[in-house]
Amino acid sequence: MQISSSSFTKFTNLHMIRSSSDHHQWRHNYNLKQLFVPSSCPNLSVSNSQHLPLNQSVAAIVFGGGSDTELYPLTKTRSKGAIPIAANYRLIDAVISNCINSDITKIYAITQFNSTSLNSHLSKAYSGFGIGKDRFVEVIAAYQSLEDQGWFQGTADAIRRCLWVFEEFPVTEFLVLPGHHLYKMDYKTLIEDHRRSRADITIVGLSSVTDHDFGFGFMEVDSTNLVTRFTIKGQQDLISVENRTTTRSEGTSSCSVPSAGIYVIGREQMVKLLRECLIKAKDLASEIIPGAISEGMKVKAHMFDGYWEDVKSVGAYYRANMESIKRCRSDYNYRFYDRQCPLYTMPRCLPPSSMSEAVITNSIIGDGCILDRCVIRGSVVGMRTRIADEVIVEDSIIVGSDIYEVNQN
Repeated sequence: MQISSSSFTKFTNLHMIRSSSDHHQWRHNYNLKQLFVPSSCPNLSVSNSQHLPLNQSVAAIVFGGGSDTELYPLTKTRSKGAIPIAANYRLIDAVISNCINSDITKIYAITQFNSTSLNSHLSKAYSGFGIGKDRFVEVIAAYQSLEDQGWFQGTADAIRRCLWVFEEFPVTEFLVLPGHHLYKMDYKTLIEDHRRSRADITIVGLSSVTDHDFGFGFMEVDSTNLVTRFTIKGQQDLISVENRTTTRSEGTSSCSVPSAGIYVIGREQMVKLLRECLIKAKDLASEIIPGAISEGMKVKAHMFDGYWEDVKSVGAYYRANMESIKRCRSDYNYRFYDRQCPLYTMPRCLPPSSMSEAVITNSIIGDGCILDRCVIRGSVVGMRTRIADEVIVEDSIIVGSDIYEVNQN
């Protein structure tokens, strides 16, 4: 990407998008501290000796992201998971890195919408992840066959049609993850909690969401972390299913907790729900989870109180990028600079960025940039960006380029 002084107005349109002061205000003020788990990544292991290590017993299913007009034009030629972030990364790298750091090494990425860029990135970034069939990031692109002549109709439909791939290994649980969320989580503690409680499904719950968030699943959670009801915010007809096996006595405490869209589902339960109980269900959150509760399955909540951002709007994308500028170590900030839980991405053969009398403060500069006599403040500058003399960049995001643009003058 080449930028001259005459192009100033083309990339400063994000200057008006500020991190709202309401972003840090809690929507829910429930006293759930005793349920929260640390957002750091300690070296914990599953204590239950009857289970194999996570790299043999758990497979991750990561969704690359569907069509979303709120992120347009960022999703004009790419899916949500392929959106550049923090100068050198793609958004899906955060989720894949969580899996690797948690020793979950069987990772399937399901892609469909605008998937060319994402498929290319995943195949190049993680092709050398491991030798053999025990360590891999396998891309499963949407397909049509003689039996299934349409595209994937939703998350549940995609998993159902790909079960023949997932069943290749004798794993005991599937970890289902959205690929467009920014957070750090030790999935080992999540799996350990799931196994200890003997749950059929475990859903990660959040301590709070902001007022402008919608489309979330909300769980009614009792004092034992049992999910007794599940609703979707933002729909005209709220999905609301009571657990038939749960009875509430007077004085029983319960609260409404937002779902992070992260699920641990037992292998047998997944197959039963998709192939027997809910064979026509298309969506995991709005149909499978309420259906599991109505079938009497044990659905538990696992609380998470660290930094978490659902990058589904331009404003959320701006906030997530601004996290890369911060260097504080609070659990309520995303730590890009983390020795214990590094962020992985595609290795690139790019030269160091060149800066000629450039004045740069509180900013992140990607690899291979050429910066002349310019001023950059509080901004994220992506790879291969060229900024000419007398250009001022403030509080902006420049996504970068896959190639160096040639000056036609």
